[in-house]
Amino acid sequence: MLLRTFGWSLGVTALGLAFAAWQWGWEAFGIVLILAILEISLSFDNAVVNAGILKKMNAFWQRIFLTIGILIAVFGMRLVFPVVIVAISAKVGPVEAVQLALDDPDRYQALVTDAHPAIAAFGGMFLLMIFLDFVMEDREIKWLLWLERPLARLGKIDMLSVCLALVVLLGTALTFAGQAHVSTGHADKAATVLLAGVAGLITYLVVGGLSGHFENRLEEEEEHEHEEEEKARAEGRPVTVVALAGKAAFFLFLYLEVLDASFSFDGVIGAFAITNHIFWMALGLGIGAMYVRSLTVYLVRQGTLDDYVYLEHGAHYAIGALAAVLLITIQHQISEIITGLIGVVLIAASFLASVRRNRALEASGTDGETPGAADERGEKAEVPSRA
Repeated sequence: MLLRTFGWSLGVTALGLAFAAWQWGWEAFGIVLILAILEISLSFDNAVVNAGILKKMNAFWQRIFLTIGILIAVFGMRLVFPVVIVAISAKVGPVEAVQLALDDPDRYQALVTDAHPAIAAFGGMFLLMIFLDFVMEDREIKWLLWLERPLARLGKIDMLSVCLALVVLLGTALTFAGQAHVSTGHADKAATVLLAGVAGLITYLVVGGLSGHFENRLEEEEEHEHEEEEKARAEGRPVTVVALAGKAAFFLFLYLEVLDASFSFDGVIGAFAITNHIFWMALGLGIGAMYVRSLTVYLVRQGTLDDYVYLEHGAHYAIGALAAVLLITIQHQISEIITGLIGVVLIAASFLASVRRNRALEASGTDGETPGAADERGEKAEVPSRA
């Protein structure tokens, strides 16, 4: 199972590292390996969240996610995206941007750094909305009761998550970007941050809204088809299956790609702290992206999210932390090591809480449905998972 799921990732790793050593030497080999590890550590929470979405797709769309999706992730976000940033910032064509990266990597890095506030605002707002919509939904199973209960009550207010996100964006623009404008005399960074943040919010609402709409339509259609199937069997006639799953899966796939793009912002920006070589960067981050994809499919096929019910909570808290980090980095630099450790710690804590919960259920002979009800009643069955 492991070899089947991670086989492509292992093969790409071997070929990528061998190519780097052959083409550029052992220094490139080491940097590409470091970048791959950086991408995996920063994107583990991405895999957990992706798995929660991917498990709703059929086997065909899971294969699309692993084939076309990985091409978008590797070539689109890890290679093309930095070039597009430079092309827009320097007002040059893509070919000139690549030439600039090869001939003047320091200038190339400076242009990407100048574009960081807009990137961080866009990605930060997109991830913040994912976090807020998760924690403000009234779920049957809760991890941090002291936080999730009151937020679930507040979540009953329509559009509150959007309002909170806009307040955070306004505060970020006025506090961080405003200070940078006053101290440096550069062009108004507050306007750039506001515009990019609103664009991230709109992107989330459009893509997330479409995927949610078609997902709900799919569920309704599946219920209707089940009723029609039973009726057809009784009458001895065939049932016509409506191809709505394709639309639903397509928008979920689109949502996954936008989500992956938002997660990749910190990895792409952080990679410049290690190297300015765009091909080393694309190769290392691309290898890491392959493992994130494989890990996502592994979690789905193993049913890990069903067995360890707090993993998804931990991943979304990591998303919230990453959103905060991106917004803070508009003005202040934060080490990528800290960013990666935050996600790892939160997911590890949620995993351990899930293990304690499972052991408590086994000891008490309680099935998996009771803890959700116990969450709402505050009963003793859920106590072991609060730590």
